[in-house]
Amino acid sequence: MSPIMYERLWEALLDTLLMVGASGLIALVAGIPLAVLLVLTSPGGVLEAPRFNRIAGSIVNAFRATPFIVLLVALIPLTRLITGTTIGIWAAVVPLSISATPFFARIAEVSLREVEHGLIEAAQAMGCRRWHIVRHVLLPEALPGIIGGFTITLVSMIGASAMAGAVGAGGLGDLAIRYGYQRFDTTVMVAVIVVLVALVSLVQFAGDWWVRRLRGR
Repeated sequence: MSPIMYERLWEALLDTLLMVGASGLIALVAGIPLAVLLVLTSPGGVLEAPRFNRIAGSIVNAFRATPFIVLLVALIPLTRLITGTTIGIWAAVVPLSISATPFFARIAEVSLREVEHGLIEAAQAMGCRRWHIVRHVLLPEALPGIIGGFTITLVSMIGASAMAGAVGAGGLGDLAIRYGYQRFDTTVMVAVIVVLVALVSLVQFAGDWWVRRLRGR
């Protein structure tokens, strides 16, 4: 590849990192409270509210079941309202965040449900408030699983960001489509694939290392 193409590849990588980083942060901040709410309001939970839990769960499932490319198009009006445009990095952050948040929330919910109920009952017997139970029992005990789930979410977001690039969001997907596929340049396509594989491997390695450290292994 030419020096210009290497520069474009580097810029595309930075754009992808920005998209995934911003969307991942939003999914993390929104997904954990959503997961906690789903666990607490479930039957037998600390804030048992079956009707609310069913409604919230149905909404989460609806977004999870919608393919990202469909969600990307369906959210165009909202994306334009929030960012003022439907193309570019920040326009992609909106559908990426909305797609990733329920996905991560469900994974985090599974980790929270795996916390031994005896620990919660012991905290209640000691007079701990609900917020203290969440902060000092549920989240610390479920943290390794939450980190592992967030790693999976980031990996899926990298793939989704490449898909968003195909419709003008920028990043590695846009580079592969415009300079690889449309110009029949196999070298560019291979280079993008190699970078994506390396990026996914790095994220997965970092996540696995963090989980092992939290578990003391």
